[in-house]
This record gives sequence, structure tokens and C-alpha cells, in this order.
Amino acid sequence: MKKLLTFFFIVSSLFFFSQERKEIGISFIKTLLVDKNVEKAHSFFDPSIAGQIPLDQLKTIAEQLPEQIGNFKNILEINNEGDIYYYYSEFEKSKLDIKVTFNGSNKIIGFFFVPHKTFDKPDDKTALKIKSDNIELKGTLLLPATNNQKKLVVFVHGSGPQDRDETIGENKPFKDIAEYLFANGIASYRYDKRTFSSPETFNDQSTVEQETINDAVNVANYFKNDKDYQGYQIIILGHSQGAYLMPKIAEKAQVSKYIFMAGNARPLQNLLVEQYEYLHSLDPAKVSDADVQEIKKQVAFLNSSEFNLNSPASELPLGQSAAYWKYLKDYNQLNEVKKIKAPMFFAQGGKDYQVTEKDFNLWKNELKNDKTAVFKFYPTLSHLFIPVSGQPSPKNYEIKGKVDTMFLEDIKRFILK
Repeated sequence: MKKLLTFFFIVSSLFFFSQERKEIGISFIKTLLVDKNVEKAHSFFDPSIAGQIPLDQLKTIAEQLPEQIGNFKNILEINNEGDIYYYYSEFEKSKLDIKVTFNGSNKIIGFFFVPHKTFDKPDDKTALKIKSDNIELKGTLLLPATNNQKKLVVFVHGSGPQDRDETIGENKPFKDIAEYLFANGIASYRYDKRTFSSPETFNDQSTVEQETINDAVNVANYFKNDKDYQGYQIIILGHSQGAYLMPKIAEKAQVSKYIFMAGNARPLQNLLVEQYEYLHSLDPAKVSDADVQEIKKQVAFLNSSEFNLNSPASELPLGQSAAYWKYLKDYNQLNEVKKIKAPMFFAQGGKDYQVTEKDFNLWKNELKNDKTAVFKFYPTLSHLFIPVSGQPSPKNYEIKGKVDTMFLEDIKRFILK
């Protein structure tokens, strides 16, 4: 009985400890973002880091945040991993996590605004972890209980740290696609990208193999080799960077079909210059002429004979390492795509300023003799395959929308054909 009571008190104290931290975090957020009481909010920090976040900086955050994502509305959900708490918060223009780290004295020692992190619930039957090299990928498996067409789509993200839904602002294109396919009897698996869930595994020696390729291949092989999915056709869908790297993924995974959504056919570094110039033309205050000249200088250096594996990341585009760029310089997606011996579907939006019709036409020309390759151009769709109007711009991502129905119908037909 004594041991049982001791256990009870330990569990109870941990529960109240957790509840206390939750409330402290809520008080901090409301003090800073609702009351705008910067001095009181600053008192929540541990003295060890308070000096690193001066009052002026905290005041700037409170003042400038509404200009970017609107006023704070409320906290939707609270999750934690040990001492790190994620306050999933709704703002007028967006939803994101306010990441707060506590020390043993319940003082704040870390404070960031980050994309929302999905936490699998214990009773969530769609949650599935798949081991990939040195980590477990957390993902969502949608498996139709009725009208199962025995097709399973693996989703591969675009660039940057991406969650399983490929959340950008209020938009979740991968979730939209997966749920549409599920409603039509098509299974899917989408997972959190490792640079989102396990950024510590990515270092200056890592390349897109570690960032994207290996995980996509390992996931595809998991389903190919699992007896529960024998008889399923495995399809890989890649968006943006995922489509750009699809030929290399296909070389290792060799599945039934491939879907390319807005993949660049030109070298990435050359595309960056075009993107910067376009954004500068839209708003020189946000992307200055100096920014354009800097990216041009970095790309020129990368494309020159002076570039080598010892070149500092500070002199290279996006601050990525020399190892990262060396891999991409040696990669020729247009040569590699011709080696794929399976049906391919290429989709491109006409309102996409990141990857454009130029790239779409390069893929199309390269595969003009491949009768199994399907090409679809959607004049009104953005990079996220959501309908938009007017001149394409980053503001498109701030507007909540849904992936286009016509595009969804087209990929459904391609998968089921």
C-alpha cells in the first residue's frame, strides 16, 4: 500500500507540474500578445536568458506580429514533449505553434513561433510510424475499409521543414489530396519530413538523399515488403522538391506509378535567381535589389570552377552546405527521368511563380516519345494547386483554399487507370 501511495503521489505531482506549466505558458502568451504588457511578459523568462531577449526585442515581436499574421485570437490545442510545450494558436490570418521551453523552475528558457506540429493521439488508428535509417517517421495512413481499390499513394514533400499535411498558412494540400483519394477508395501515407520532426539528423554533410530521397524510398519499400499490402499498387506523389527529385527516388524505389506536382526541370540554383527577380518586381521593399544581387553572386560562384566541397555555406545560395549543392550540381533530372519505366503524371499550375510553365514544357519535351506520360496544365492554380486570381504572389499562401477538384479528378483517374 505504501508503494502504491508513493506511486500515486509521484504521478499526481507530475500531473499538477504539467498543468502548472500549461497555465504559465497560457499566461505568458496572453500577457504578451493580448495585454501587450511587455515588462510582465519578460518576467516569465529565466534570468539566464532574459538578457538575450531584451525588452525592446520582445516589444517589437508584440507590435510586428499582427502586421504579419493578424491579431492573436485563441489557443486551440496544447501538446508537449518533455519540457517543450507547443501552444497551437489561431491568429486572424494564420495558425501556428508558439513553442515554449521551460526549465526545472518553470521559468521560460525558449520561445519561438513555428509551423504547427502534429501530435498523434493514443487512440488514433490512422497513426503509423515507419523506421527510416536512424529515425522513426511519424505519419498518417488512410486505408479505406470499403471500396478499397488496392492502390496506395506515398506523399513526398516540397523544400524546407514540412509536416505531413504540407501545411502552409491555413492550407494543407497533402491532407486535401489524401482525404479526396480516401473517399474514392485509394489508400495513402503521408509523413512528417525529417527536417521538420528530427532536424538534428541533418548536418553540413547531408544532401537531399538524407533530406528527402532515402525516407521516400524507405517508406515505399515498407509497403512493398509488408505482407498486409501484397497486391497493392504503390504510387509515389512528389510535390515541388519531391517532384524534382522523383527520378532519383524512382531509381531506388521502383513502384507502379509516379505523380509529379510542380517539379522544377531546371537547376534549382538558376530557378532561385528567377524567383528573387520576380519577388523584387512585386515588392522591392521585401526583396531588395541588394537581395537579388546577392543571390546572383552566390549562384554565379556555385556555377563557377571555384566552387568546391570546402566552399563556405555563407557564400552559397540559401546558406546550404557545399556537400548539399555538390549533389544537386551533379544531378540531372531530365536525363534521369528517361530511365523511369512506369507511367508518370506531370501537373503544373499557371499561377505558380516558384516553378513555371518553362519547367513543365521541359519535362514534356524530354518525354515526348513516352506514350505513358501524362501532362496536365491548370491555368488558374498556384504552386499548392489551389485556385487563385490576379498576379501570383506569396500572398496567395495566406488565403485559405482547397486543392482544385479538377486536378483531384485527374490524378484519381491516373491512379485507377
